[in-house]
Amino acid sequence: MSIAENLRRVQERIAGARQRAERNPREFSLIAVTKTVRPERIREAYDLGVRLFGENRVQEFASKAPVLGDLKDIDWHMIGHLQSNKARTAVELFHAVDSVDSLRLLERLNSVAKELRKTMPVLIEINIGGERAKSGVAPNSAELDHMLAAAPSCDHLEIRGLMTVPPYDDDPEQSRLFFRRMRALCDEIASRKLPAVQMGTLSMGMSHDFEVAIEEGSTCVRIGTAIFGDRPKPRET
Repeated sequence: MSIAENLRRVQERIAGARQRAERNPREFSLIAVTKTVRPERIREAYDLGVRLFGENRVQEFASKAPVLGDLKDIDWHMIGHLQSNKARTAVELFHAVDSVDSLRLLERLNSVAKELRKTMPVLIEINIGGERAKSGVAPNSAELDHMLAAAPSCDHLEIRGLMTVPPYDDDPEQSRLFFRRMRALCDEIASRKLPAVQMGTLSMGMSHDFEVAIEEGSTCVRIGTAIFGDRPKPRET
């Protein structure tokens, strides 16, 4: 199916999940994930009204950015694992980083943003499933507390909430408990009323489980395959 038809179906499913959960649509956003997506297909989504896009790799987006630089009123989010040595490029290219997974990276992003005279929104990535192969800070950990405590000194960043990728399962219902835990963690942090820490964004849910995520409190879903179709397989070398 076309991107237009895919997007229409995704929006209908989002609306249905919002209604089931009695969620306010004004408190919700969709990020179109463009990992491996060609620039001309990104333009097609833009022409259909999409304005939030997410990229997983700094280097891949660096090659696309010049081609898409004429697109106005658009926000590019870094949603993949970000190494500290690529923080400068990320701050230069992206409008937000949704995958901050350590105090070191938080402080590095702030230092670069200060040099570049930018203020950058960020989300703290939580490894809610405790998976060794995934990035993210453990919930209720000392590292998370250190990151939250550092917020006032990171005056060129805006901590706006949390992001997570739960353990994958073909059955989206298996993600529900992880999403529920994330909602509870977000609410608990918000209840502390920490200085320079906002918890208005809870980014969770992707193409296979976004409806469950919305039902459990997600305010932002990251959808790629359901909009752009299956990813091309890597070329053999």
